[in-house]
Amino acid sequence: MILKKYFIYSVVGLAIASCTPRQEINYMQDIESVALDNSIKNSRSTLQPGDKLIITVTAKDMDVVKPFNQTYSSSATITQYSNPSSNNLPQQLPVSGPTYIVDTDGNITFPQIGTVSTKNEDVETMKAKLTNLISQYVKNPDVDLKLINFKVAVLGEVTRPGTYVIPDGSTTLLGALGLAGDLTVYGVRTNVLVVRNVDGKITKERIDLTSAQFINSPYYYLKQNDMIYVQPNANREKAARIDPNTGLYISVASVIASLVIGVLALTKN
Repeated sequence: MILKKYFIYSVVGLAIASCTPRQEINYMQDIESVALDNSIKNSRSTLQPGDKLIITVTAKDMDVVKPFNQTYSSSATITQYSNPSSNNLPQQLPVSGPTYIVDTDGNITFPQIGTVSTKNEDVETMKAKLTNLISQYVKNPDVDLKLINFKVAVLGEVTRPGTYVIPDGSTTLLGALGLAGDLTVYGVRTNVLVVRNVDGKITKERIDLTSAQFINSPYYYLKQNDMIYVQPNANREKAARIDPNTGLYISVASVIASLVIGVLALTKN
C-alpha cells in the first residue's frame, strides 16, 4: 500500500511538472486581447551611417540613365535563409552593382544629383526619394535599392547563435529568433534583452515573449546592428557550474570502491 501511494504521488507530481513548462514556452499567450495597430508605427528601420547600398537606375532607354549609374561597383553575398522549420542550409546569393556608403552625416553622393540625405529614410522611402529626383531628368525611371549589410546578432540560449544578414533590410524580433532556430528549452522567455545602437546612442529593453504586449514595443521591429541576448534559466546555470568531469570522477570512485571492497573481502576470508 505504501509503494502504491508513493507511485500515485509520483505520477501526479510528474503530470503537474510537465504542464508548467509548456505554458511558459508559449509565446504571446494573450495575443487576442492586444490591438496590433500600434505596431505599424515602429516598423520602419531607417538607414544609418555605414550602411552599404547598391542602387541601380534603369529605364526603357538605358543610354539615358547611364549618367545616373556610377562606375564604381562592388560585389557581395547576401545570405538567403529558409524557414526555421526547414533543414536546408542557408544559401549565399551573389549581388553586385553601383555601391554607395552612407557617410557619418547620413548622406550619399549620387551621380548628376549630388548630396542626398538618407536621414529618417528607410529602403522604400529612399527609393521613392531617388525616383522623384531622377524623374526631373528622365521619364519613368526605375530605381532598385538594396541594403546589403543589414545585420542583427542573436546570442545566448538559441539553437544557432550568430550574426545574421537580412536580405530585405527588415525583420522582427520573432523573425530573428526564427533564423537562429528559436530559443532552446533553457532560454528565459520572459526576459529577452535587445540592445540597440542608433547614431552612437545605445539603448536597451527587456522583452517578455509570453505577452503579446511586446509587439507594440519599438524593439519588436529590429534595426541595423541590433543585438538580441536570450538569458539561460536557473537549470542551465546550475549545469554550467558543474564540473564536466564529474561523471568521470564518479565512475573512477566507483571502480576504486569496488576494488577496495573486493580486497577487504579477500583479506577477511
